This record gives sequence, C-alpha cells and structure tokens, in this order.
Amino acid sequence: MDLHLLADNLTNPALLFFILGLLASQIKSDLEIPKNSSKFISLYLLLAIGFKGGQELAHSSYTSDIGWSIITGVALALLVPIYTFFILRFKFSVENAGAIAAAYGSVSAVTFVTAVSFLEIEQINFGGHMVAVMALMEAPSIIIGVLLIRMFSNGKKTSQEFKGILKHAVTNGSVLLIIGSLVIGFMASEAQAAGIKPFTTDIFKGFLAVFLLDMGITSGKKIGTFVKKGWFALLFAIVIPLVNGIIIALCSQFFLSNTGDRFLLAILAASASYIAVPAAMRIAVPKANPSLYLPMALAITFPFNITLGMPIYLYLIQISP
Repeated sequence: MDLHLLADNLTNPALLFFILGLLASQIKSDLEIPKNSSKFISLYLLLAIGFKGGQELAHSSYTSDIGWSIITGVALALLVPIYTFFILRFKFSVENAGAIAAAYGSVSAVTFVTAVSFLEIEQINFGGHMVAVMALMEAPSIIIGVLLIRMFSNGKKTSQEFKGILKHAVTNGSVLLIIGSLVIGFMASEAQAAGIKPFTTDIFKGFLAVFLLDMGITSGKKIGTFVKKGWFALLFAIVIPLVNGIIIALCSQFFLSNTGDRFLLAILAASASYIAVPAAMRIAVPKANPSLYLPMALAITFPFNITLGMPIYLYLIQISP
C-alpha cells in the first residue's frame, strides 16, 4: 500500500478531532457538544452534501456508470442484511441478528461525508449521483431486517404494521433531507448555487471537524459497554465491513470507470448505520438490544472505516485496472 494515503488520512484534521473526542471520553473530560448543536450540524452536513450532489448531477450527462451505481447500491442494501443475518444467528437472538443485519446493510451518511472529504484531499473527482445512491440504500435494509425478524420469530405483523414500518423507513429525517437537498441542488442554477456557496461549501470541513469531535466523544463512551459483548461482535464489526468494502473495490472495475465513484460505493458497502436504523428498530423491534448494534456500528465500524478502511479501499481500486 502507498503509505502516503494512510498518512494523509491519519493527519486529516477532521479525523484528528475524532481521535481527540475519543481521548476526552477515556480521560473522563467534561468536554461535550450540546445535543441541539450536534443535531444541527448533522442536518447541515446532510443538507450540504445533498445540495452539492444535486449540482454535480445537474451538470452530468447520464452514463451507464450512474445506472450501475444505483443498481449495485440497492442490491447491496437488499443482500447484505440477508447473508449477515444468518452469520449473526450463530451467536445472537433473531431480534438482535435482524437489527444488526439491517444496520450493516444500510449506510452511514457521516462515513460518506468523511469519505467525500478524503477524496477532495486526494483531488479525486466523483459523480454527484453517488449522493442519490447513498439515500436509496437507507430504507431497503431496514425493511429487509424487519422482514427477517418476522419470518424467523414467532411474532407476526399485520399489513397495517408493515405499512407503518415502510413509511418510517422512507420518511426518516436523514433520508428525506438528503433526497430533498439533492432535488433542490439539481433544480438550482449555477448563479443561485453560488449565492449560498459560503454556507454549503466554504464552512463544510469546519462543521465536519466539530461533528467528528462529537462522534469521538460518543463512540468513546460506548466502547466499554460493547467490549463486554465478547469477541464475536468485535470481529463481525471489523471483518464484515472490510470484506464488503474489498469485494466492491475490486469487482466495481467491471462496471464502473470512475475511481471516486468506485471508492464511494466501496465505503457505502462497508459502512453501517447508527442513526436511521437504530431509530427505526427502536419502533419496529423493541426487543432488539441497542447497546449491541449501536456500539458495533458507531464505536467499531465507523472508526475502522475512516482510519484504515478508506486508504485500503482506495489503494485496491488504484491498483486494479
């Protein structure tokens, strides 16, 4: 591996702020980001990345890469929860296996945003349609996870309850904001987009750094609880994302030509949701243990992807034809 990729990533200010958050939580510092501020920043990041993606999409001509990216993303969102569910059943209950499988089939918007920042540092272009791919991967995994739980447990759901689950998955705040921002960015002219560029672009990396600081603090607080769950959960939270990311990094060469698009698709395959899926599972599957699937995604998979995962996936893409 070209070590400069790893060095560039590990010295990225945004990542260093994440590490600072981890350190603060471990030394019991009273450093914290107010909840309202954290929520605002997360909404801002989704808005900015969606708007910029819409602008990129508006200035891009339709290619086969766009179609294949969408097809692959949705296929991953449907298939990853299925195969991971049966692996997880060796150690976990049906409810916990379904919730974790849904989290790993879905995506992390913050990981995606961090990956976009990484590409910008490396000066690698990517298509705005990748934002749409990310948005489309949120809901299917939630639905598949719930369906698997109902199929393999004694409990049954009525069609009305399934409609409620589907509605929650589609109208989830993060999904709605990213899709809405994408559409608005697509509709806005260059002059109109330039008018809000200081908000959508210039301050983006600063807000990302503050948000990752908050994520570091939150992750650090959950590591202790997670460690008690045993080695299987730890290995799963590292190995499964790594395998998914590597497979897509290598196989995407056969249907995608853009390095940035292949990298973002690999990151989406490797990421796990710790916002949309936990919110949905709390409603749909209250028996699932959030102290299990939330720390796996947030305290293990997320740090792994933004430190070691991204350089690994990009390196594999760059050495493949």
